[in-house]
Amino acid sequence: MSLYKYLVKQGDTIHKVAYLFQVRPLDIILINPQIKNEKDYIYPGEYLIIPNVKGRYNREDEPFDCTMEYGPTDLQEDVQKLKKYYSSLVSIQKIGNSVMGKPIYAFVIGTGKKEIFYSGGWHANEWLTSKFLIIFVKELLQHLQGNLTFFHYDVVRILQNVKLFVVPMVNPDGIELVQQGIYKEHPFYHSVLKINKGAKRFEHWSSNIRGVDLNHQWPAGWDIEARESPKIPWPRHYSGEAPLTEPEVNAIFHLTQRQQFSYVLAFHSQGQVIYWGYKNIEPPQSKEMVERLSLVSSYQPIKTADSDGGYKDWFIQEKKRPGFTIEVGVGTNPLPFTAFNEIWANNSLLALEGLIL
Repeated sequence: MSLYKYLVKQGDTIHKVAYLFQVRPLDIILINPQIKNEKDYIYPGEYLIIPNVKGRYNREDEPFDCTMEYGPTDLQEDVQKLKKYYSSLVSIQKIGNSVMGKPIYAFVIGTGKKEIFYSGGWHANEWLTSKFLIIFVKELLQHLQGNLTFFHYDVVRILQNVKLFVVPMVNPDGIELVQQGIYKEHPFYHSVLKINKGAKRFEHWSSNIRGVDLNHQWPAGWDIEARESPKIPWPRHYSGEAPLTEPEVNAIFHLTQRQQFSYVLAFHSQGQVIYWGYKNIEPPQSKEMVERLSLVSSYQPIKTADSDGGYKDWFIQEKKRPGFTIEVGVGTNPLPFTAFNEIWANNSLLALEGLIL
């Protein structure tokens, strides 16, 4: 059996490397004794031995399967592919940068006057929402290009009346931390370990790299949420020293102020519910809209999450327009790869119905 030596890169995981070489994660684990299991982190700059397995594992991926993590480096690759193959159908805008300087992208599809906004990847351990939105964007563009109906939705006609904005990954730094862990060369090595009390596993981490929860940062009852949350940077729920302190939040804030979104859908996980109200100030049409989203997704509508400081809350309060938080999947974050089939099955029609509310 011949062997390859592979230098781990930023964004790599055992599953991604296994896919690259068309071997099983188990094949990598068996020949690299420093790796305990397929959830172990691998760090940039270290070497892995890759076996040249006879009769390599080469099962064809199903289009809506999830066989590996989806992070900022994967999004960057998709940006380049979509620019290459769909340049006439999608505009890709960099609307800001993360704390670590990673770009935050907005995909804009459609030519209509009615503007709608979908967002995901707010919380670091909810990266399956980013994967869902990027797959939805790809499928939408394929159907547009082929002049095909998407399920029973005439997306060509719909997108003559609608302009859809999609930010699939609001929190790229946090997502990469959850997927690759922390290593000594990481610029936030010491501060992240301090926030995490020395622990080097990050499945529970939902904040950005500075330990601020990006969905507790909005000036809609921010002071109430801050009083009931950690008072220092934390892996989750810390609201920050004030509203709108984090660059990721400011990117969404300025996009929302610049555009005239008729309504917004923010994707999170988990719970299989749709939150649609805030302090009884949501517009009257919100109830009928959420009932339509519920019917095509099987997710339960719940008027209030009994929390403050969220993007949807601020949008309802500031713009006096409908806003929805969709909690995809059920279980413990990060949801397993196998959860993605359910997420796609229950949210693809929801995302399409969202275009015509």
